[in-house]
Amino acid sequence: MSRSGVHLRTERATPSRPFNLQARLAAAGAAHTVQQAAVGQVIFAEGEVADTIMYVQQGTVKVSAFSKSKPHREAVMALPRAGDFFGEACLVGKSFRTAKATAITRTAVLAIDKTDMVRMLREERAVFQCFLEYMLRRHRRIEDDLVDQLLGSAEQRLARTLLILAGYGARGRRPKKVLPRMSQSTLAGMVGTSRARVNYFLKQFKRQGFIDTDTILTVHRSLRRAVVDDRLVRES
Repeated sequence: MSRSGVHLRTERATPSRPFNLQARLAAAGAAHTVQQAAVGQVIFAEGEVADTIMYVQQGTVKVSAFSKSKPHREAVMALPRAGDFFGEACLVGKSFRTAKATAITRTAVLAIDKTDMVRMLREERAVFQCFLEYMLRRHRRIEDDLVDQLLGSAEQRLARTLLILAGYGARGRRPKKVLPRMSQSTLAGMVGTSRARVNYFLKQFKRQGFIDTDTILTVHRSLRRAVVDDRLVRES
């Protein structure tokens, strides 16, 4: 029992028993649905009503914003993976989506009613801890992205993006190495450079043995050598 009189249920995740958010939501009677998304499927679009917060159970999602003056110009804001939340702006008063979320692999997400999510953050210690850990990881990624933009070259930013997509440095996860199919234009949007530059750097990485691109894009651990500053590839 807390000092405020609210009972906080506890559940600690362990390597052998990861925290099951869906089970906790069901036990607490929180409104939620499971959404399956195919590659390229839009999970939510800019301007839609923001009444749920999303939790990635499986796969990878791209959250991006688009220029008002140049609609085809895309800025990739985040790449939520299994164990990450997205669309959390609805918890702080955003009534409409300000970005677009698209599945870049086969993806399963939990859509949680924002009112129930707020209640669970107050009453369920395990849910609060899960969300807090996500927010701290997200803050760290934003800091790393800022350092990357200010101090890193486009080549380093591409290397770091490929390493993150392949799962290198992700806590408690084995890297997949094989990247989901995506265009060089999409990678360029993630890195903040041109498609031509991405094409050039990919050829250089392949020549150096950092990646393979014969049939599918495979990322090797040696790609870390392309990133001079270790901060750019620390755990994300």
